[in-house]
Formats: sequence, structure tokens, C-alpha cells
Amino acid sequence: MQVTEFISVSDLASLMNIKPADVIKACMSLGIFVSINQRLDAELIEVVASEFNYEVQFISAEEQVEVEEEELDDPKDLVWRQPIVTVMGHVDHGKTSLLDFIRSANVAEGEAGGITQHIGAYEVKVGEDNDKEITFLDTPGHEAFTAMRARGAKVTDIAIIVIAADDSIMPQTREAISHAQAAGVPIVFAINKIDKPGADPERIKNELAQMNLLVESWGGKYQSQDISAKKGENVDKLLEKVLLEAELLELKANPARRAIGTVLEASLDKGRGYVTKMLVENGTLHDGDPIIAGEFSGKVKAMFNERGKKIKEAGPATPVLVLGLPGAPQAGEKIKVARSDSEAKEIATKRAQIIREQANRASKRISLDEIGRRLALGNFKELNLIVKGDVDGSIEALSDSLIKLSMEKIQVNVIHKAVGQIVDSDVMLASASDAIIIGFQVRPSITARKLAEKEGVEIKMYSIIYEAIEEIKAAMEGMLEPTKEEEIMGQVEIREVYKISKVGTVAGCFVLEGKISRNHYIRIVRDGIVVYPGNANQNAELASLKRFKEDAKEVKSGMECGITIKNFNDIKPGDIIESYVINEVKTMLK
Repeated sequence: MQVTEFISVSDLASLMNIKPADVIKACMSLGIFVSINQRLDAELIEVVASEFNYEVQFISAEEQVEVEEEELDDPKDLVWRQPIVTVMGHVDHGKTSLLDFIRSANVAEGEAGGITQHIGAYEVKVGEDNDKEITFLDTPGHEAFTAMRARGAKVTDIAIIVIAADDSIMPQTREAISHAQAAGVPIVFAINKIDKPGADPERIKNELAQMNLLVESWGGKYQSQDISAKKGENVDKLLEKVLLEAELLELKANPARRAIGTVLEASLDKGRGYVTKMLVENGTLHDGDPIIAGEFSGKVKAMFNERGKKIKEAGPATPVLVLGLPGAPQAGEKIKVARSDSEAKEIATKRAQIIREQANRASKRISLDEIGRRLALGNFKELNLIVKGDVDGSIEALSDSLIKLSMEKIQVNVIHKAVGQIVDSDVMLASASDAIIIGFQVRPSITARKLAEKEGVEIKMYSIIYEAIEEIKAAMEGMLEPTKEEEIMGQVEIREVYKISKVGTVAGCFVLEGKISRNHYIRIVRDGIVVYPGNANQNAELASLKRFKEDAKEVKSGMECGITIKNFNDIKPGDIIESYVINEVKTMLK
């Protein structure tokens, strides 16, 4: 039996063809009282189902909908479709320059720090007569965007891996290759910057060979092309190789069916509301179609291609901007055309209920666990963050990177993340949960700024992801308790012991090495064993330190002195007094 978690008692009963009363009875026998509309968690569903000899398989709300409406295409309706190509590789190896040349536009100038931080999708006409089309996905190269690159590889047919000929294969390049291999897509290597001094394409091919990736010129199966993206050298040959790979794949789609696609980005546009950038994978999307993405449903109010031109319909492998959803679905979410408005609303409501229920249960569970854990740790600290950004992919990448900074002593919690401007409700949430607000490419509203000043909430704004990660790391290092390190200052040998009334036991000593000062901590070592203080966490102190009859501030190596020890008289000739200080060292995150 396939079910979603948090299914109601009545729904579970109907799936098992029994009366709801029987499910309630089974729960009562377990000591749990439920009502007919109550939602059950996974553990309880499994126990109840096993009572009635059912095995349970849990599926997500999206999978449930897909199971309900699996639409099969008739082979007669299938036609050739353009390939979807992802351009991947390390930062600054020339991915965007390659796309710039291909589509004769400049993306990087508009990006902060010249780094691509969003997924872009572009449709380009290629071939001798511009009769063939390719859809390009430009995924960011910085390591924080692993999730976005993985998502780019999931919707793609072919991957172009760009490697700079004057550099070597970087960790992000290896990661991009593994994403493409995991997604099972053919790879074409573009060895870029061959016009630069010090460029050595053969060295790159050798490095690829060491990774068991033999290019065709080395007798392997992987296509590769030496190019210069800036000058446009051999880019046409690279595109020919991409089209050749596409022909081998025999890519087909059915434009006559209801459209299905993937959300690439979702953002909040001041004038237009929520804008969803999506890639249609199969079928044709029309104006006015009822669509559903995650927990949001709506009608296509307007569609634009990547150049901002209004279009009426979008066929397979076409990137489009869609207006009409009431919220920003998560990047990577499947987007579908429903049969009717009512069906779209019903599915979206069902998904929203399950998501809400899961969030409620999760937060309850965490808070209870947290109390016990904090008590156990004692010195446990938390850094709560609220992340707001301009697009969903950036928010997700930044949140993931920040959560990864968590360590044993500090837990980083992203308590809320959303697309859009920083508003009053974010500030109030931050105030209630002692959180810092991180704004990525967004600014607070005037009222939110004033409220933040009044409530004492810190708002940090960034436009480059590295800066955000570095600053939060620095803040965490400030929150960590300084490490206390002991520094040995001197060794003093007790030569004679004198008992003096009203003073106690006085030790006649000789400083063997280093020095002893009145404000140093001390310990007494007898035959290599510490006899005082008995507790390792205690620090013993001197009661007095004298040279002849005068009080001394410190006594250096090779000199004699008289010492009395606070609260301890059991000293013997031959004992060693070790003097030390405790230094506080700032803890650094690894």
C-alpha cells in the first residue's frame, strides 16, 4: 500500500477497505486516542497497517499525484525536439563567455563580482542555415551552488564541461563531471582559453585520462574541442559535436499533450508579482493553462521567452518565464498542467496540508530534543539565521553553505528562508528567536529597517555569496568560548621546610628554571605526581613570595626564595613547585 505521511484516519481506512472505527479501535489498543479526521504520522500508520496485514510504502505528495495521473505518449505523436545542454565547470574557466559568444549578449556584466549566481536558460539557433535549435542552461560554477548545478544536470540531455587550458582540473570541475555522470548524460569537453599564453590543451586531456575519461583524439569515447570563447575560435565545431551527440540520443517529445516541466528559478518581481522561470520538458504550455508547482496552483497569465518577448505557447525544451502562480515554488520542483482549475487547486491544497503538517511536527520534535541536548551540553550555543534573497536557487545554496558551518559547539539554524524583500514579519520573527537576517541581493523595506533598529535586530546584506559565508564564519568564531591554554613559567625545588607559628609552613626554595611570580598559579609535584591541587580544574595560588625578608614580585632562575602556599602546608623537601599561567586563545573554525 502506497501512502503519504500524515494521511487522515478516514483516508487510511478507505485505502484498506475497512471502517474508520476499526482504525480508531486499533489506535486505542495502542493507547492513542484519535478522531476520524486526525492525521497520523509515519510510525503510527505503519503499526496500524501491520495490524490489518498491510505493508506500507511512503511516497511524497508529488509522487502520489504522479501515480494518479501517469500519462503515456503514443509513439505516433512523438516528434524530434531540440537538445537541452548544460554548461558546467569551475569559476572563471569561461562558461559565461562561451554562452555570451553563442548568443551574442553579455550576462556577466550584470552579475555581482562577475560571477554567475542564477541558472540562466537560453534558446539558440545553430547550424549552417540556423535551422537547428539548442536550449542552453548556464549553471553557476562556485562550489556553494552544488545543489543548483545538480539540478541543472537533472533536466539536461548533454553536458558541456568547460575547462581552462591554462589551468588544471579543479575540484568543482570534478564535481560537475560527477553530476553529469550521475545523471547519465553524454559529456562534451570544451577546452577553453587556448589563445592565452601558457595554454596547454594536451595537459588537460592527460589529466582527464588519469580520471578514466579518454577524449576521442586520445582514442576514447568522449568528444572534446579546443576553443577560445573570447575570440569565438572553434565554437561552431563545438556546437556541431553537440548536435551530433543529440542525434545519437534520438530526443523526442509529444507537443500535443499537457505540458510538464521543471522550475529553474522563482522570484518576486515588484511590478509583476511572482515570476517562475521554467523549462518545458514535454507537451506544450499555452496561455490560460491551469498549472501546479509544489503547493502552488494558478493559471498562466502571461509567458515570456528569455529575451523578455511575450509568447502565447511554449513547446518541448523551451525555457519560459511564467506569471500566474501565487507564490515562489522551489527550484527543481516539477511544474504540470492540470486538467482543470479545480483539480489544480485540490492537489495544491493537499500538498500544502502535508507540508504544513510536516513542518509543525518537525518543529515540535526539534524543540523537545533541543531542550535535552542543550541541558546535556551546557555550553551549547546557537546562531539563528533568516535568509531572504532575490531567487530561490541562491537562497537554497546560501542556506546549505551556512548550515554546513555548524559544528559541535555551535549549531547554525536557518529558521526561515524565502524569496523577496525583507519585511516587518521577518524582523518580528528575528526578534522573537534572536536571529540575524541575511539579505542576499535584497533590501529591507523602510518600515522593516525602522522596526529592526527599534527591536535591535541585525540585518546583514550581501551580493556575493563568499562574503556572506566568510562573515558568518567570523561571527561564529566570536561566539565560541576561547580555548584556555596553560603555559609553564618555571620550576622551583623545595630545599628546606620551616614551621613558623602564626605563618604556617614556609618552604625554602631554589628556582631551577624559568621564573616564579606572585600572581602565577602553582602545583606541587612529588616524585612526578601532582599532590596539590587534587582537582585538575582547580588552580592553586601562592600566599607569599619573599627574597630574604622582603616581599618579591618575581624570582628568576638560579635564585633562592621563601614561599608559603594558600590553604596547603603538607610540603616536603624535594617537592617541585611548578608555576604556570593560563592564556585564552580565540577558537578558530576548522
